[in-house]
Amino acid sequence: MWEVMKAIQVIGIEGVPIIQKGDDLAEILCRAASEQGTPFRDGDILVVTHVVVSRAEGEVVDLRKVEPSEFAVNFAREFDKDPALVEVVLRESRRIVRMGQGKIITETRHGFVCANSGVDKSNVPGETYVALLPKDPDSSARRIRRRIAELTGKDVAVIISDTHGRPFREGEINVAIGVAGLNPIRDRRGEKDLFGYTLRVKRTAIADE
Repeated sequence: MWEVMKAIQVIGIEGVPIIQKGDDLAEILCRAASEQGTPFRDGDILVVTHVVVSRAEGEVVDLRKVEPSEFAVNFAREFDKDPALVEVVLRESRRIVRMGQGKIITETRHGFVCANSGVDKSNVPGETYVALLPKDPDSSARRIRRRIAELTGKDVAVIISDTHGRPFREGEINVAIGVAGLNPIRDRRGEKDLFGYTLRVKRTAIADE
C-alpha cells in the first residue's frame, strides 16, 4: 500500500571532499550530513550522483592509457573528437543505437540507452580522466544503504542518479540508474482516477521523479 506524501524537503549535503578510489562514501556522507545539522533519519532518501560513486569505486579511466581502434580513430577524425574517448564509449556499450553529427547514442552494458555510454568528463579531476558508470549501480546503492544503517542505525533509501537527455526536448534530467530501499516503480494499474475510470497502463517512475 502506498502512503501519500503531503510534502517533501530537499537538503543538499555540503562539505563533501573530492572523493578518491577506496573512500568510504557512506561514512563521508553521514559525517557531512551530521556536521551541517541534518543527520540521516528513518525514511530519508539519499540521492547520489553516479560520478561520486564511480570515483569511490575506481571506475575512472585515464585516456592517455587507452589505445583506440581503427573505428574509433576514423569516427573521431570525422567529427573532431578524442579517439581515446570514443574508444572508451564504444567499450562501455552493448550496442550502438545511433551515430551521426558527432553524437554516439548507445545501449550500455546495463541496458541504459544514452549518449556516450554514460562516460562523463565533468567533475573528474584531471584533464585526461573520465568516469564510467558504476559496474552494478543497484549493488552500489545497496552497499551504501547497508553502510549507512551500520553507521547510524537509520533506514535510508539510496538512489544513484545520472543525467540523460530526452528526444525532442531541450536540456537534461536526472534519472535513477541504481536504487536500494524503495520500489522504483509505482504500479497504478487497476486504480481509479478522479472520475472512476480504471487505470490500465499507469506505472509511475517514482525513483526518477
